[in-house]
Amino acid sequence: MGECSAANPAAWATESPSSSIRCLRRNLPARPYAKPRPGLGSWAFSFARPRRYNTCRMTGWIVTAKSRAQSSFDPDQYRMTIGEHLEELRWRLILALAGFGIVFVVCLIFVRGYVMPAFCQPLISVLRSYDISPQVYFTQVSDPFMTYIKVSLVSAAAIASPWMLYQLWLFIAAGLYEHERRIVTRYVPLSLTLLICGLLFVYFLVLPWTLTFFMAFSLEIPLPSEYAPDTRVQTAQPTTIPAYEGDPANPVDGQIWLNRLDGRLKLSLGGHIRVLAFGPENLVAPIITLSDYIDLVFGMLLTFGLSFQLPLVIMALVAAGIVEQQALKAGRRYVYFVMVIIAAVITPGDVITATVALMFPLIGLYELGIWLSKAEQSPSEADR
Repeated sequence: MGECSAANPAAWATESPSSSIRCLRRNLPARPYAKPRPGLGSWAFSFARPRRYNTCRMTGWIVTAKSRAQSSFDPDQYRMTIGEHLEELRWRLILALAGFGIVFVVCLIFVRGYVMPAFCQPLISVLRSYDISPQVYFTQVSDPFMTYIKVSLVSAAAIASPWMLYQLWLFIAAGLYEHERRIVTRYVPLSLTLLICGLLFVYFLVLPWTLTFFMAFSLEIPLPSEYAPDTRVQTAQPTTIPAYEGDPANPVDGQIWLNRLDGRLKLSLGGHIRVLAFGPENLVAPIITLSDYIDLVFGMLLTFGLSFQLPLVIMALVAAGIVEQQALKAGRRYVYFVMVIIAAVITPGDVITATVALMFPLIGLYELGIWLSKAEQSPSEADR
């Protein structure tokens, strides 16, 4: 009997001595079962397969007990038709969208009271530091609601992304060998860690510095000299507004006060507290809309979150043989020059601000990618 295995290419089309059954598939397990079959002669090849086949569970993680006992998972043992692949894909999409929908409903509850104020916190802090009314505005009636929906969708996509990627992985893993699955699962924690570091880096460092630069630049534009004479008028009775560390307990209509805690000038009107906007005395005053600011935050989070995947990109290029590690080391001066340009464009301001905000992290990520790619190589390849 011919043995059908990858190690014996001559047996790929070997015909059994007592039947016309051929081994035409490559990499099939060399464990044929000799048992009679009606109409096929005295025996025929029969290869191992799951005892029960379920297209919705056709993954490398869910197999029968007999398959688990094997030393490694071989996707060549399992074959699905195009219709079965589409059915499996449809089921995974249903599960992914169902998880996203549940998270989206939860985000609708918490976004308006917690997430949107958290996104605006860096802007409010910068406005208060320059004694400007800490508020954002909207120019279209539907802007607040549409921004609320946008933030809810993005938040739901970010929170539900592990579940959706897991469903995608279950669909793809069925066609991967064990060593291929290990390559993917090995670097998922590193990718997630780099992504979180990029988001935190933007929120706590890059975004406040960027807002501070633009605000300081705009406040240095003065009024024309004829409209802003340098004179001071003497007053006998100064007019002052009381300042409190909070709001009065029972304000009366028409009462005005300054809340030191939130930096707002407030007015009691009809039993409600209203805010009086105020700005700088120079030529320009900020009117920052909610939709524009949220778009800026999302753009920066996405850009830096992806840029922090630089070590993984370097590791992939080295592993694929596209770029050699020595070339990455020799080209440091050119790479650093490009990073300086990118830092100056993304974070406008003086050289120190641009360097601290982007140059050092990008250099660190570049060197981290080189070090990780070297650690992944065998000792013989690393010494080469």
